[in-house]
Amino acid sequence: MKRVSEKAKIAYLAILLLFVVGVFVAWLDYIGLVNISKAARGVYDQEPPLSMEAAGDEPSLVAREEFEKSRNKLRERIEDLDRREAKIAESEKTIDAEREKLVEMRKGIDLEKKKLELEQKKYSGYMKNVKVLAKQVESIEPDKAVELIVRWEDTLIIDVLRQIDTNAEESGKMSITSYLISLMPRNKASRIMYLMTQI
Repeated sequence: MKRVSEKAKIAYLAILLLFVVGVFVAWLDYIGLVNISKAARGVYDQEPPLSMEAAGDEPSLVAREEFEKSRNKLRERIEDLDRREAKIAESEKTIDAEREKLVEMRKGIDLEKKKLELEQKKYSGYMKNVKVLAKQVESIEPDKAVELIVRWEDTLIIDVLRQIDTNAEESGKMSITSYLISLMPRNKASRIMYLMTQI
């Protein structure tokens, strides 16, 4: 019988050991403790890193151009927003100035309105006095009425005489204004007749 050498025994034992390990690993894969196929894919199917993502690699020329375009667009957008903001600020200043003008105009209008109302009240009170005086003149003798009238201001005389005309027209009687004027001094009468045609 031929004896097996020591080297052959070691080789057989190594092959047997590899076979046992292979069977053992296959059994572990079968029962789900390890995943041989996934581990093999992880080792053999790894893709090389992209040129843009590779450590220590410079970005490509295309990528740099895209970056510059994006940065220029962003800069233009910021400048556009700054211009719009400046226009809005200018418009707000103009609106504020116009608002101040409107406030001043409103104040002026309110002041004029108050003045007008005051004048209206004064005129209303004045016209009441004119009507009262006209009644008094009508109720006294013409000579005494003229003595009273010539002491007044010309505008008051004219207003009272016109009120006497209005009262006579409303009552259907003849007005005595012409007679009263005729009793006045010549200079006063001429002046009153002239002013009545002008005022």
